[in-house]
Amino acid sequence: MSRFEVGVVLNTGEWGPERALARWSALREMALRAEALGFDTVWTPDELLWLPKEKPPIGFWEGVAMAGAVAAVTTRIKVGTWVLSALHRNAGITAKAVETLDEISNGRFVLGLGSGHAGGQAHAFGLPEDKVFGRFEEALQVIVPLLRGGRADFEGTWHAARGLVQLPQGPRPGQIPIMIGVHGPKGQRLAAQYADIWSCYAEERSDMSELGPRLATLEAACADVGRDPATIGRSAGISVRPLDTGPDPTGEHLTGTPEQLADAIRTFREGGFTQAELLVTPASVQAVEALGPVLELLRADDEQAEST
Repeated sequence: MSRFEVGVVLNTGEWGPERALARWSALREMALRAEALGFDTVWTPDELLWLPKEKPPIGFWEGVAMAGAVAAVTTRIKVGTWVLSALHRNAGITAKAVETLDEISNGRFVLGLGSGHAGGQAHAFGLPEDKVFGRFEEALQVIVPLLRGGRADFEGTWHAARGLVQLPQGPRPGQIPIMIGVHGPKGQRLAAQYADIWSCYAEERSDMSELGPRLATLEAACADVGRDPATIGRSAGISVRPLDTGPDPTGEHLTGTPEQLADAIRTFREGGFTQAELLVTPASVQAVEALGPVLELLRADDEQAEST
């Protein structure tokens, strides 16, 4: 059994009825503590502003800037975007930002990339509100060639790269891992074509009843494009409240003792996922610290598997 990777997603937005918000000083300490505890990756979300109906807006710190800051203060842990919105940015500049983040991190950056979503925040920022998936498909025709081959030539409806070269390049030309976060058959087909890792996240329940069936459709997508499904990583994004010891009746969050949390995360590995990304609430050093015993239990599994 290969090593199961576990990452921490920094909650960079307002959360809860009181709209609590972690400032940079707290997020910095969370990232450093995750590194010290031995987590594989620290992830920064790429959200802008949620505008729920009949509720106050929910704001977020900008994701690329936050990823650069985390990359600059850490030294060993991988740093990734969870996931960068192709809708928010020019495709060529996205690739340049990715190369720059890999330089800042000295080769520790993981590009998590998705289509993004329109709705209220896109309208408020003057971003495109239509053909989101089509725009994503075109963005990949620019981003992937730049990151893999250092050059892109593409003329599309929404994106273009005209003799564009990827200069300068960071410490891993052509080798920055690409994780594509998508739901649905069309998106999984793109992941099968271009990604090192496919990522999904729990929308209602942080358990295999929701996420497990997506593995079958990923394998079908791999078959469609002629790819061995064993060659693509599979990442499960799940919500964890490690300071809550009681059960969550909604199933939206994982809660409980370290042993219970470890058991719940094991179900994803046993079900076919190769890594888990834990969105931690509350956004505090104490919550990250509470995951330390959980990680120890999961690492013990790895050690036992290696010894057998």
